[in-house]
Parts: sequence; C-alpha cells; structure tokens
Amino acid sequence: MTMFPGDLLSRIHPILVNIQDINHLVWVLQGQTLTAVPRKDQMDPVTVTLVSCKYTETLEKGRGNPVYLGLKEPELCLFCTKVKGQPTLQLQERNIMDLYHQTEPVKPFLFYHDQNGRASSFESVAFPGWFIGSCSCGGCPVIITQELGKIYTTDFGFTVLQP
Repeated sequence: MTMFPGDLLSRIHPILVNIQDINHLVWVLQGQTLTAVPRKDQMDPVTVTLVSCKYTETLEKGRGNPVYLGLKEPELCLFCTKVKGQPTLQLQERNIMDLYHQTEPVKPFLFYHDQNGRASSFESVAFPGWFIGSCSCGGCPVIITQELGKIYTTDFGFTVLQP
C-alpha cells in the first residue's frame, strides 16, 4: 500500500491506482457492481482513476481533498444518490475528466479523500458522514455507510500504477 504525496493529487491528470482495504480485499467489477474480494493469483483488480476537484471554494474545508473517483475500463465514475430514501453508491458511464472540467463541483461524484498514515478514507460530499466501505468478509458490493468500523471497513490503501 502506498501513500499519495500531496502533489500527486493536485495534478490535472488522473492518478491510476489499485485500491485494497485493510483486510487485503481489492476492488473488482462484477457485472455493473463494484465488489471487494480477496486478492488471488491471476486476478485483475479494477484500475481506479482519481482526480482532484479544481473548484473547492464552495466545499467544506478541513474534511480532506475533494476527488472524483472513476474506473479506467470500462469508463465509469462513482457517485452517491438516494435510492428509496437511503444514500447509495452507484456507477455511471462518465468520463472523469468531464467532471474535472465542469465550472463548479459536481457534488454527487465528489468524495473527501482523507489520509491518516497509510490509511485513506472517502467521505461523500453529497452525503456528509457517509463513507465508502467494504464488508470485511469479502464478496460484497462496495457501498457507502455511516457504520464506521463495524461491519464495513472504510480504510483503504493504494498501489499507484502511474505517477
């Protein structure tokens, strides 16, 4: 697991990474669902793209670096919306750089990236207090949750694929 030097996330080009949680579960795409599974030989985790939001003036300070998260192939972006009254993490066909070039933050697609040592967390900008999480047993969809440190792990590490 690698930490991000601050200058990496301030670039205008996406950073390509593999993400795994503290239980060594990696993100894979199963159908149209982002899932955390145990790393195995000959398994290809999804390549996640991260790019900072360039218009941060209207966002809360001190919560972390606002970033857009996407998948390289297929080209999908993570976003949060309400489904049946519950905040839900979903994927949408979208180019991450289109989000970056918007003239204002696209809050449903933004996450506050906070780093504490080697652990990183992602809090939804649209739903404060809700974090990207994966279940500790593996094989479950990646979700957003308020239940920090209980059933779901919200601390992740990165392997940078391209500086």
